Amino acid sequence: MSVPAEAVGQPKKAATAAWIGSALEYYDFFIYGSAAALIFPKVFFDESDPANATLLSLATFGVAYAARPVGALFMGHFGDRVGRKKIMVFTLILMGVSTFLIGCLPTRGQVGSLAPVLLVLCRVLQGISAAGEQASANSMSLEHAPSHRRGFFTSFTLSGTQGGQLLATLVFLPVAALPEDQLLSWGWRVPFWLSVAVAAVGFVIRRKLDETPAFEQQTASEGVVKLPLLVLLREHWADVLRVVGGAVIASVSTIFTVWALAYATSDTVGMSRSSMLWVSALANLVALAAIPLWATLSDRIGRRPVFLVGAVGSAITMFLYLWAVSTGNYPLILLLGIVTFGIVYSAANGVWPSFYGEMFSTRVRLSGMAIGTQIGFAVAGFAVTFAARIAGPDGTDWSSVALFTSALCVPPVIAALTARETHKVATEDLGTRAAREASRRETVSA
Repeated sequence: MSVPAEAVGQPKKAATAAWIGSALEYYDFFIYGSAAALIFPKVFFDESDPANATLLSLATFGVAYAARPVGALFMGHFGDRVGRKKIMVFTLILMGVSTFLIGCLPTRGQVGSLAPVLLVLCRVLQGISAAGEQASANSMSLEHAPSHRRGFFTSFTLSGTQGGQLLATLVFLPVAALPEDQLLSWGWRVPFWLSVAVAAVGFVIRRKLDETPAFEQQTASEGVVKLPLLVLLREHWADVLRVVGGAVIASVSTIFTVWALAYATSDTVGMSRSSMLWVSALANLVALAAIPLWATLSDRIGRRPVFLVGAVGSAITMFLYLWAVSTGNYPLILLLGIVTFGIVYSAANGVWPSFYGEMFSTRVRLSGMAIGTQIGFAVAGFAVTFAARIAGPDGTDWSSVALFTSALCVPPVIAALTARETHKVATEDLGTRAAREASRRETVSA
């Protein structure tokens, strides 16, 4: 039987929409991280105590991660009931609006303590949006992909995330180079205002995407689940816990992109803002190539071994990277930054969309991915705040932060070791009892 040309093109179309939409949405999300490390301590908090101002600013970065589990309950519920496409469009609009509003906020010098309160409210909206973004995009690309290439096609969501982070870094490079008075008065606002264009482009792309065949088949044959959360906790509670543990690996990303940036540009190390932003930009550029390569490898040898390489490798290389930052040796920082974030971390980052998504059946996939990842990501978000505290009052104890980061790589390792291998399971069988038994038999025989 011949396959319609439209059906053949859908995996590429879904992956492209996931890539572009995630890149545009996470541009919004990541410019906040750069601003929290470089700008907000001076704009929204008390400059008379720089260390405390930085701590509070980094805490607002974590607020979005705290909001994400709550948003995941909402996004997951409706994503499994009304479809992946509608959630993808909604999250993009919400992120664009909340990010634009951050660029319009008054500063502490203008309205006092009301300024950080408004900042936190906008950051909460960003968190709610991000809660449904990756889960819906991953579900969309996974359910459109051929069974033997799910790793490759779902990795586009995460390479899009890296693309958004790269775009955010490149936009901040000229902004960070502005004179101090212009940077703190109007310059920092420009990247946030650009989110209007970001949201408009993403909306046009995503509204033309078809709903997934798996979701439409589920709706037509069995109907949607009225309360996906109850089914999820009854049938997939162990997998939800695995996803929570696995998602803690995102702590590597937040500490690399936020805490290490703040530490490197502090008076202790004395690196320039622009030079450290280039480290992040080049590491993300390498990640754009590494992520689909790791994901393709996972289609051949399995999700678990590739994920384990990323988790264990990150625990080691993050220690080396933070040591390099402490030396102030820029070539060494650049090299280890690319190795740590661009190559090693990309192994886990590129494979988790398929690894987590394949744990669940179609009827609760978006809920399972959203809730599991966002609880784990909440830990990752506040890892930056804990790192700032662990680093001591003068913020120089990098080795304790490195050990803390390595410890956070342990739950992902445990999650991977206890998970089933699913890369050979047909898409329609994912998350079923038969698939679990087949995976268990394959693991035993191996």
